[in-house]
Amino acid sequence: MSIFKRIGAIIKSEKKQQPLSTTNSFEETNIGDVVTVDLEEYIVSGKVAYFDRGYTPHRYAYYLQNGKSISCLLVEKGRNYECFLCEFLEGALDDPNDVPTKLDIDGELSYELENHRTDVTRTEGNTDFRNGDDVLIWRYFSTEDRYFFLQWQDGKFIALQGSRTSSAQIQFMKASR
Repeated sequence: MSIFKRIGAIIKSEKKQQPLSTTNSFEETNIGDVVTVDLEEYIVSGKVAYFDRGYTPHRYAYYLQNGKSISCLLVEKGRNYECFLCEFLEGALDDPNDVPTKLDIDGELSYELENHRTDVTRTEGNTDFRNGDDVLIWRYFSTEDRYFFLQWQDGKFIALQGSRTSSAQIQFMKASR
């Protein structure tokens, strides 16, 4: 090995490595990105970030499209990420004051109210909500990790039914921009 190669190797080893940019896929997924949940691939067609005024978002809803069907991946931020893969349900309620504490779905499943809160939304893409408005959220639970979410914004209810999904089963792939 020549003296010049040795000096070059020493200089290269002393160069500082550029820090890797840290991204959090659970929070920074965008419209057009691909999400794989339990080995099924979806395209993100809409995103809703929920937050308290003056604070960072603590819940995300990703509208996932697979062919003609649209699902929703709810990600709640805490010590760990709680993830729920949900399907949209049809139903009718007229007033948010009429929301019950116990739900009975088709006589098969019974849900108990776990919590209720008000958040502000930040939306992108195709969603059911307006940007910057308050939304009321009810979270219900049942047996076998089954959950029911009810959301209300300015006269419109959105109902979601699904189950908890391990965050390890979710993979995010960025779309080329």
